[in-house]
Amino acid sequence: MLSLSGCGSPAPVAKGGDTTTAASDEKLDIIIACNAMNQDHMYNFGLNEFKRYIEEASGGAVSVTAHAGTIGTDESELVEKLEMGGANIVVAAPGFMTAAGIPEIDILSLYYLFDDPETWKGCVNGEFGDKLSALVNEKSNNQFRILAYWSSGIRNYYGKKPVKAPSDMKGLTIRCQTAPSIKEFWTNCGAIPTSVSWNELYQALQQGVVDSAENDYVSFSQKDHHKTPNGHYICETQHTYLTPVLLTTGTWYDGLSDQQKTWVNDAVKAATAVEQDVTFSMAEDARKKVIEDGAEVTDFADMDIEAFKAIAVPIQDKFAEENNMQDYLEMIRSYSAK
Repeated sequence: MLSLSGCGSPAPVAKGGDTTTAASDEKLDIIIACNAMNQDHMYNFGLNEFKRYIEEASGGAVSVTAHAGTIGTDESELVEKLEMGGANIVVAAPGFMTAAGIPEIDILSLYYLFDDPETWKGCVNGEFGDKLSALVNEKSNNQFRILAYWSSGIRNYYGKKPVKAPSDMKGLTIRCQTAPSIKEFWTNCGAIPTSVSWNELYQALQQGVVDSAENDYVSFSQKDHHKTPNGHYICETQHTYLTPVLLTTGTWYDGLSDQQKTWVNDAVKAATAVEQDVTFSMAEDARKKVIEDGAEVTDFADMDIEAFKAIAVPIQDKFAEENNMQDYLEMIRSYSAK
């Protein structure tokens, strides 16, 4: 993966620039896809920037077709398309790799790994991200190659009552993701983890089937969860940073010429900077919207985050020991301590 430390868009290569290598290469057509049909989704800002950048930088030697949910609205469909050659680059949550024999990827789902957005960016765009990408490539026998780490927001608690510390959650049912480490965290907070499909969650919150849930501002505000009785109180736990990956196959990438790899790498860097910045900007806008709609927000600064972290850290340590990921965890902690 191209290191993105201090991530910023590289200067575009002017058309009519270095054409020697481009002229020796065959025309390259790239299919890039995500599952988000809404053009205002953060993924599509990244896809569109990738297309804009590489087509301009290559002087037309590369053309891109960007699919926004048109070749798959389920991420598993996109990964299947990638493996079969129906797409060259896709955006996907990396958890599917666990079933493919790469449990190490679940380090990205651990709670309270990152202190703030800049720490998250510094880690995934830098040495930690490069090393994790290399591990995935090796363990998948070059089947998968992570080009970059994107964002789909920071997850927070929302429920029928405000919580400032883990002790406030005792007895509350909470709809959460199903990874063992996630269920363990909420259980240790005194809550009762519950599975409810995303499409049924609004009704479950409205009717009191579940007491609370957790997700990022953009996702739950678009579904009006904050307008239900059991979604009224939003408490900024900021417990995890959602980190989908921009994924390709090693076979496709290795088949590119050196010039094509440069164009792809530079376009990925430009697209990643745009996607990450747009994601955090959209979160701020969504936060303002839910407050305007009447939801009550407990600010991150008013939360007892250290108490939540005290529950998360032993789970991090256990995961790292079980998966030989101590060095990766230390990289993140060392970065956070700077």
